Amino acid sequence: MSDVERYIENRKKRSPKFAQDFESGYEAFEFSVMLRQARKRAGITQEMIASKLRTKKSAVSRIENHAEDIRLSTLEKYAKALGKKLKVQLAD
Repeated sequence: MSDVERYIENRKKRSPKFAQDFESGYEAFEFSVMLRQARKRAGITQEMIASKLRTKKSAVSRIENHAEDIRLSTLEKYAKALGKKLKVQLAD
């Protein structure tokens, strides 16, 4: 375990709020990475997907970098632009 991982684990143990915020932020980060990877696997640039979504490259960048604050309808459009379907699940 790295020093950073050890620090994070210790902070989580000391602060339930930190743990909750960290987990929430990390899930959004993972989702952002998933969006970027799906776009790259499809061989589509941010400019190309922006054109399909009728928006600017900067908006696509915001979608891919701030996944915690994306409307479901926007995600559906993003998925469709990649030739994918959006599947939403509730998990414990």
